[in-house]
Amino acid sequence: MLEMHPDCERCGMDLPADEPGTFICSFECTFCAECAEALDEHCPNCRGELMDRPTRTGANLKKHPAATVRRFAG
Repeated sequence: MLEMHPDCERCGMDLPADEPGTFICSFECTFCAECAEALDEHCPNCRGELMDRPTRTGANLKKHPAATVRRFAG
């Protein structure tokens, strides 16, 4: 199961688990759409491809909530 990080690692933007517009690599590094585009859709950490993160909604989000630890270093 994906760990749904709550923010963009590059700019700190909030990225709710139940909304589209988030991009991840295979290591679950997490970026907003604007930052993913600026990075040419390649993760700066592992150089892997950034892909659309699926959303998690309804009962699944309630049973398996998104992570709360923010990853933006500031």
